[in-house]
Amino acid sequence: MPAADDARQFPQGNPAPGSRPLVVLRTTSATRTSAQTLIDISHRLRPRDYAIASLLHEHTTLTTDQLTAILFTNPTTCRHRLHALRKLAFVDRFVRTRPGAPNPVCWVPGLLSARYMALATGENPPTAKALRERQDRIYATPMLEHLLAANQFFVDLLAHARQHPGTGLVRWWGERSTTAAFGRRIHPDGHGIWVDGQRSTGFHLELDRGTEPLRRLTDRLASHRRLHAEGGPAYPVLFVLPNRAREQNLHRKLAERPEPSLTIATTAPEAGANPAGPVWRIAGNGRHRLTLADLPSSHGQPGPLNPGPPS
Repeated sequence: MPAADDARQFPQGNPAPGSRPLVVLRTTSATRTSAQTLIDISHRLRPRDYAIASLLHEHTTLTTDQLTAILFTNPTTCRHRLHALRKLAFVDRFVRTRPGAPNPVCWVPGLLSARYMALATGENPPTAKALRERQDRIYATPMLEHLLAANQFFVDLLAHARQHPGTGLVRWWGERSTTAAFGRRIHPDGHGIWVDGQRSTGFHLELDRGTEPLRRLTDRLASHRRLHAEGGPAYPVLFVLPNRAREQNLHRKLAERPEPSLTIATTAPEAGANPAGPVWRIAGNGRHRLTLADLPSSHGQPGPLNPGPPS
């Protein structure tokens, strides 16, 4: 994108008697947007733009393809809108080059998007310096690929729901919101509630990229067991694994340390790419696979450790 663009040109004309002549300056995009407020750009924002702000606030960063799948029908339209919002300082972007790996454009909150979300939720808006540090922290995190992969799981559910009336992802919380909502008892990669007709399935996501010993995965189940014992909901714990061999090894490990109070379900790419489909294998239930809606799940009674289903 160009570093600067022309200011809007107005007719020269003759100034009114006693008035000061109008001076039209050429300004850079950064100069033009730095003095803007939410009110200044309010006439240019659409309902979908506020949805983008909310998604980036909750889920840290999303790629162009992910935002297209959630909110747009055409990738070109998505790119044009995001670039327009970037000019308004509503969103920003980065590309982190990784040899031998995809280099998607990642979108993050801009100054005005972050300001809007903070004010809308009763928080203090970040300063420009604080926001730049937050953006750089997202860019630099070694967990970026993990974060994008976890977000992609939920994006796939949203994309499925757009094509299948009667289904929907009615709740999608990232790790931070999930941890807070469940009394800091658990720290999964995300929490969601999936509906399919009259069936409502809550779940906690544990994304595995094959970089940890299997014991680290099974150790996470202790916190889920304690949450359930202390009044939390009976939601299945979903393990998304990088390959079938890893999945089989995890089931062997789970057989050594059964968790009768938990429903643990696993999937791997070989089972299918659609997380709403029949890709889930329940630990201790053979090799039969179920759809997400068919997994055992109970919302239980709302309480300090149970936010209950969305109202």
